Amino acid sequence: MPFIIDGTNLLRSVEGSGSSAEPFTDVRLCFIISRYLGRIGQKGQIVFDGTGPVEKNSFDSMRDLEVCFSGLGVEADAVIEDKIRANTAPRTLTVVSSDRRLRNAARARSAVSVKSDVFWNQLQKQLSCKGNICREPNSKQSGLTQGETEQWLKFFDLGE
Repeated sequence: MPFIIDGTNLLRSVEGSGSSAEPFTDVRLCFIISRYLGRIGQKGQIVFDGTGPVEKNSFDSMRDLEVCFSGLGVEADAVIEDKIRANTAPRTLTVVSSDRRLRNAARARSAVSVKSDVFWNQLQKQLSCKGNICREPNSKQSGLTQGETEQWLKFFDLGE
């Protein structure tokens, strides 16, 4: 289920929650969302108001998240509404915003609408869950024992 995220709305929600001692920037928020989307196997787009920072190189390394800025004189809400309207499979779409206008636009197309604070709580819970992390067995890191190596060499008739 692809995501369209109201970046400015979510950023304000995160800043208002006091969930971090460090100041939140758009770049930091995007890195966290990108990690979350990778973890759940989804793709997403986040739209911020304005033109964003002059240097946008830090957004290039986002694997599962496309970062957009609405530009001068254009609201991110209008860009997001256009994206919702243009989506060819809106029932598979999740729109993240606490803005009533965007939540109504999502519902009108039968898309899922999630408030920013609810999304942020889900994201934090998912990223803090260690059960979803695939760990390699210790034997893969340490390799075969001498006895196991000798057994495989004998099995494949590769002995000395």
